[in-house]
Amino acid sequence: MENPLLEHRLNINRRRFLSRMGMGVGSVALGSLLMPDLFRGVGGDTAGLTPGIPDFAPKAKRVIYLFQNGAPSQLESFDYKPKLTDWFGQELPDSVRGGQRLTGMTANQSSFPLVGSFADFKQYGESGAWVSDLFPYTSKIVDDLCFVRSMHTEAINHDPALTFFQTGAQQGNRPSMGAWLSYGLGSENKNLPAFTVLLSRGIGNGQGVYSKLWTNGFLDSVHQGVQFSSGEDPVLYLKDPKGMSREERRAMLDNLAEMNHLAYDKFGDPEITAKVKQYEMAYRMQTAVPEIMDLSKEPDSVIKLYGPDCLVPGTYAANCLMARKLSESGVRFVQLYHQGWDQHDNLPYEIRHQAKDTDQASAALVTDLKQRGLLDETLVIWGGEFGRTNYSQGKLTKDNYGRDHHPRCFTIWMAGGGVKPGLVYGETDELGYNVAKDPVHIHDFQATVLHLLGLDHEKLIFKHLGRRFRLTDVHGHVVKDLIA
Repeated sequence: MENPLLEHRLNINRRRFLSRMGMGVGSVALGSLLMPDLFRGVGGDTAGLTPGIPDFAPKAKRVIYLFQNGAPSQLESFDYKPKLTDWFGQELPDSVRGGQRLTGMTANQSSFPLVGSFADFKQYGESGAWVSDLFPYTSKIVDDLCFVRSMHTEAINHDPALTFFQTGAQQGNRPSMGAWLSYGLGSENKNLPAFTVLLSRGIGNGQGVYSKLWTNGFLDSVHQGVQFSSGEDPVLYLKDPKGMSREERRAMLDNLAEMNHLAYDKFGDPEITAKVKQYEMAYRMQTAVPEIMDLSKEPDSVIKLYGPDCLVPGTYAANCLMARKLSESGVRFVQLYHQGWDQHDNLPYEIRHQAKDTDQASAALVTDLKQRGLLDETLVIWGGEFGRTNYSQGKLTKDNYGRDHHPRCFTIWMAGGGVKPGLVYGETDELGYNVAKDPVHIHDFQATVLHLLGLDHEKLIFKHLGRRFRLTDVHGHVVKDLIA
């Protein structure tokens, strides 16, 4: 049944627009830009955000970013350095350190004793990738993964490093990667946002995550990431107010939209129309979100694949399964943050638990997408904001040690979405302190991700305060060797 109030609002807007702007082709084009749904039928399949047009044929349609907040140690995961075991307790040579600045946590250390991994490493798959025994599930899918062992960044502390990875700048108030993709490509599903965020936490030192990491920055607010929580209301303020029926809510939103459009005619502020879109999205999400959150239709084989924790809301495993469902439903960018990887001390104990939290579910997500025929069009990314030092922070014993922040080299992996499977790219030196071959900077990584989604990072631009901004600032190049 059509809503007469909504039809009335749309007819008024058409008449107002055509009477004020005339019937020229330019006028019609301007109207469609200001209000994309102005000339559409009520409730049609194309209602909502207008999808963007890629610069060239994309290899990936969507991204699931498994961000390991706090920076997992590459030396206990995917970058095998037996030389460190041989040199246990010896001083980091000045010639290797090269005067690199230190954090305030180790700047006053008088000694920098080298320490190898307590975990055992083996090679797996046809690619021969080295993986520690902390990641047994990941070791089974290495031929689906593209390891980049030569990542590097300038940021040496968590806040600027996190912000740099997610927004392309170390300071705040810039659009996040998910917001840029929402702006550049639009939404695939009118009933769900283009950009969603899921949070979980392990047992380790939980570096904070905050909304500036999924902000829209200076882009329209419709591009901000929508956080899903593990509580009774996955998205806050989505339900109808008490005492208000669905029909009353619809009528209220129609009247509110009419007033907002009148305000837009008067003031011309694009945030006014953005608010209308957000209200409409919230209304449509009332039906879509409960279906997404419902795991009762997932077969036992899927629950077994992700592990029993996937049935516990708020866990990393539950969020990985949720990420698959959101991505499968057309969410353009799904961002997970798992806190607890900041092991400045007690690393052997804490990283073992962090790996157990994330290993099975991360591998399950890749396997699940592959089984469903979705991996080729979905780019999965796993990694943190920087690496860890090859020397011990604080007291070193045979059984215990810690590692400080290390921006000079670290490892991430990617899967699907047009990257080369079974590839190990880049090398670090024999002590795991510097990049020795094929360095990949944060901006290079960002440019490559955008390229896989069909976007030229030099053309994805938004003019703000007289300057043309982009995710990669004025840097970055596509690492073509990573692309299948």
